[in-house]
Amino acid sequence: MTATATMVSRVVQSADDTADLRSFVSHDGIELKYRAWLPAQQATRAILLVHRGHEHSGRLAELAEALRDERTAIFAWDARGHGLSPGERGWAASFADVVRDLDRFARHVEREHSVAIEDMAIVGHSVGAVTVAAWVHDYAPPVRAMVLVTPAFRVKLYVPLALPSLRALNLVKKKAFIKSYVRSKVLTHDPIEQKRYDDDPLISKQIAVNILIDLYDTATRLIDDAGAIVTPTLVQSAGSDWVVKTDAQQRFFARLSSPLKEHRSYPGFYHALLHEKDRAKPIEDIRVFIERAFEQPTDRSSQLRADQSGYTFDEYERLKRPLSALRPAKVSFAIQRVAMKTLLRLSKGVRIGWRHGFDSGQSLDHVYLNRAEGITPLGKLIDRSYLNAIGWRGIRQRKINLQSALRETIGALENGSPMHIVDIAAGPGRYLLEVLREHPCATATLRDCSESGLSAGRMLAKALGVTNATYEVGDAFSFDSLTAMKPSPDIVILSGLYELFPDNALVLESLRGIAAALKPGGRLIYTGQPWHPQVEMIARVLPNRDGKPWIMRRRTQRELDQLVQSVGFKKLDMKTDNFGIFTVSTAVKAA
Repeated sequence: MTATATMVSRVVQSADDTADLRSFVSHDGIELKYRAWLPAQQATRAILLVHRGHEHSGRLAELAEALRDERTAIFAWDARGHGLSPGERGWAASFADVVRDLDRFARHVEREHSVAIEDMAIVGHSVGAVTVAAWVHDYAPPVRAMVLVTPAFRVKLYVPLALPSLRALNLVKKKAFIKSYVRSKVLTHDPIEQKRYDDDPLISKQIAVNILIDLYDTATRLIDDAGAIVTPTLVQSAGSDWVVKTDAQQRFFARLSSPLKEHRSYPGFYHALLHEKDRAKPIEDIRVFIERAFEQPTDRSSQLRADQSGYTFDEYERLKRPLSALRPAKVSFAIQRVAMKTLLRLSKGVRIGWRHGFDSGQSLDHVYLNRAEGITPLGKLIDRSYLNAIGWRGIRQRKINLQSALRETIGALENGSPMHIVDIAAGPGRYLLEVLREHPCATATLRDCSESGLSAGRMLAKALGVTNATYEVGDAFSFDSLTAMKPSPDIVILSGLYELFPDNALVLESLRGIAAALKPGGRLIYTGQPWHPQVEMIARVLPNRDGKPWIMRRRTQRELDQLVQSVGFKKLDMKTDNFGIFTVSTAVKAA
């Protein structure tokens, strides 16, 4: 055994000799390590622990021992690039990749340890707390509670112009790192814990610049959209925090829609609450809050009427009202409308949007193709800028995620028998045609209410040489139309449809028809748009397929998942883009 291996082994044993060290495979094939504190009998519930930046799961052993009991299993991971997990220290391709790892970790625990996600709670510390909040917001797991210990929504950067400098460095250097300024003496007053921190060989002070930038941008989104979160939440703040800003924690907490939420501040405590001298108090508060949350009934339906009241309903009603003449934004949006109707029409994408609607299948097909076209070189330049808008970049990633989900689903269902796929609102359906070319034994029906979209699809299928696809007019919101589909589909795709309609009764009618039409064990692949940074600009400037203002009522992922589950589906997996805008989920029709 090498000296390094001996040192690591000694750290693992001294940190928690009651934990099992295990591993799971994440979304990109990397094998990440985690510790498990298991009761003697089969656990009926679980608590997931997510360590702070630079640290590892062994640092949470004391918390795990305080929270475990005869019915509760505790699991703590080593994030990629941390502790015993592989990867360059402090690095990941994006912060979104770390959140994806957490989703895979929870699903691994559910599958391998037989504890449903709705019987889990989760605790995150500092950067780990932001990871937890992003997972709960973006993936909407039905966990019973989340606890955010000194969440790093805003890291204190003491160097002037630190963030712009980091952004500039990230542009010129693909993989840049900085060393943390944080020392043990500003983390805890406890001298024993200070020494443990200083002597721990698994702690790395290195952090990637791209992760710091992503952390800031993700936290900004989470603070702005905290109202989308209904999960019971405890936020813990340190009264003398030298590492992160507590006012950002307070803003996040104030905006939460959670019916059960608490904010606790500990005067005089430093950032590392879980390693402070008097840590018994915040640890006991965590235990008590989680117990309270587990006493609450499981939430399976609270969002089914979100189209009638609540966070996104209020936003939708606000977007429907004209802006006051005194608002500077009114002038800004008016200028943008004039520009879109005049000079910017040199762009092919803008012309398609005005002709067919910016939410139309034809518009999306231009975005998918991602080829700048326009009248004159200026038109091409405008079209490139248009195609690079964050929403359209998210749409293209949605296409990639949708195709990935479809390939995975086809692979899971393939058994030598004919397989039939239906997209109930396909438009031209470029993403489906490209996958069909790889699976000539599968057949597909692409339905839409727009004959122009279907005509464009037939031409595209011919150009791509796809012969195993047919197009037909169909009403995606008619139960009778959906149940009349022949043959019965093995897979149904819902892409970019429900995002366009605010009414949940309409969506439920569609989902009931799909559930009735699908074969037993069939799969539903559905997209969502739980957040969009340009939702107001879109509502004030762009027309939809009907020539009316494109006003969207966002559905949170929790709302969308509850609608799908209410008609008999079980969610299996989910993918999202790095911006948190578009999601692609897969669900199975329950037996």
